This record gives sequence, C-alpha cells and structure tokens, in this order.
Amino acid sequence: MSARHILAAAALAVTAIAGAAAWQPAAAEGNAICYNCPPEWADWASQLKAIKENTGIAVPHDNKNSGQTLSQLLAEKANPVADVAYYGVSFGIQAAKEGVVQPYKPAGFDEIPEGLKDPAGNWFTIHSGTLGLMVNVDALGGKPVPTSWKDLLKPDYKGMVGYLDPSSAFVGYAGAVAINGAMGGSLEDFTPGIAFFKELMKNDPIVPKQTSYARVLSGEIPILIDYDFNAYRAKYKDKANVAFVIPAEGSVVVPYVMSLVKGAPNEANGKKVLDFVMSDKGQAIWANAFLRPVRASAMSAEAAAKFLPAADYARAKPVDYAKMAEVQKDFGARYLAEVR
Repeated sequence: MSARHILAAAALAVTAIAGAAAWQPAAAEGNAICYNCPPEWADWASQLKAIKENTGIAVPHDNKNSGQTLSQLLAEKANPVADVAYYGVSFGIQAAKEGVVQPYKPAGFDEIPEGLKDPAGNWFTIHSGTLGLMVNVDALGGKPVPTSWKDLLKPDYKGMVGYLDPSSAFVGYAGAVAINGAMGGSLEDFTPGIAFFKELMKNDPIVPKQTSYARVLSGEIPILIDYDFNAYRAKYKDKANVAFVIPAEGSVVVPYVMSLVKGAPNEANGKKVLDFVMSDKGQAIWANAFLRPVRASAMSAEAAAKFLPAADYARAKPVDYAKMAEVQKDFGARYLAEVR
C-alpha cells in the first residue's frame, strides 16, 4: 500500500472513531427510560410524544404495572436501568422507603398540595383519577348499566366483570380499597373487601394483570373496575358507547406519582422529563386525557365539562395514602391466600 493510501486509510479511521465518539454521547443525551409509561394508559402516548417534541428526549413505551415497576427497581438497585418511574401513590411511598429513588423537586413542585408529595421530593403527584365502573353499554346485551358495587354480584353480570389483579396492579389495589371502604371496612380491616371479592368470584370475573382498555372497547370485558379517565377517553376520543359510574356506595380518589430513580443512568434527562410533565404543557395533556392534573390551573373549562357532575364526584373521597401503602403487602398476601 502506498504512503498516500496509508494516510488516507488512517484519516478515514480517525474520522470513523471521531464520528462514533460524537454519536454515542448524543444518543445518551437524547434518551430517558421511564418504567410504567404504557401508551394505552392515561394517554402516555401523547405525553411521551410531547416530551420528544419539546425536549428532544425520547422515552420508550413501557407496559409494566406499578407492582412490576417497584419489583424491577428493587432487582436493579445495584445497577439501575430506569431514570424515572410512574406508579400509584402507595408504590411511590414504598419506593422511597426501599431507597430506590432520590429527591428531586421539579418545576411546579411548590404548587402540589401537602399530602400529595414527599416533602423531600422522593415522589410527587402528577395527576389523579377516581375509581368506578367503566362500562361498554353495547356489550351488556340489553342489561342495565350497574350503578353500585353490589350490582356486580348479580347473576345477570356473570362473566362480564373485570378488575386488574389487586395483588400486583395498583389500580386493582385501589379498587379493592374503594370496595372495602364502601362495604364498611377500613385500612385496618379488609375483611369486608375480601368477602366481596370471594362473592364476586362466583360470577366468574376476568382478572388481568395489566391495563385492559382495549378489551373493554372490544366488548371482551363489558364492565371494568377502572378510572374515570379511561372511560372518558373511550367515550370522547374513541367514540365508544361507554359509560362511567361512580358507585352509589362511594369510591376513592387516587393520586399517581413519579420519582427520579436513584443512580439513574441518564439523570439529567430524567429531570427534564419530570420538569416537562409538571409544566403547563405537560399538565394540560393530562387534563385533555381526562385526568385531574395536580396543578389545578391546567384544567380548562372545556376539559372539566366532560366529567360527571360534581354531585357524583362528591361520593369519591381521599384516603390516608401512607397507611394505604403500609398495608398493601398484607392485603395482597391475604387476597392471594383467600380469594385467588
């Protein structure tokens, strides 16, 4: 090989190495990993698209549920993979206790009401939902839309009722808390709720582990214990004949929270994601997806008009979320032992 060819080859090699070096950091800077950001849940699809458009950070879809997210964070504690995590409030509280998340106070943190955030910033509410019944009216075959938790026990609805596994999925556990309270129980006594689920088993319920929005739209699950925001999304965006019912006996309001993972590989990007989710644009996306943004100013009158009347929401109450987190494992063990 001539000296000219050797020099040319060397120059190409240097250029390739420099190009690779330049590409790798750019890829790292442009990504963040969020555990439990499923596109079909709470319109995370729109949120993640907006994050990419406004920050340049790509966040892949992730279909874990809250319990799976916490389990994965614990398994990866020594070598974290995720940058941020999203889960029901009780799992956020547990994650902080387990030391798998770290404090961060995003933009708008001071506007979050007390009780809906960890004072240090280990977790904070981004939006909330209300538990009730998401009903595909067409799939009922002419049967009336149920109006209470106890209606679900009627033989008319055999094989029609679904709920996410309360020993794993947070929405399932939140539903169990709502039902237990409605049946006269408390966070110290889940016996009424366990009795309800035992009775419901006689009606052959469908019990998936992860979000089942599409299965309700298809009619496979005519009645799903779920949040208002999913029912409103089905009604107003997917134009399905879906009704949302806050049961007559009462229900609960449940915050969903996010955290910055301790030792996050892309910590700076994780912070940017959290900042955007709490920004005016990010909070407006939740409102347009029929969730109640934690920053109330982001809820437009147009979005609010699509919710049930205030009189219906008066039946849904907050609970002691720290206590709810504290007793979650015991409830899960009892449910598995006595119901499943």
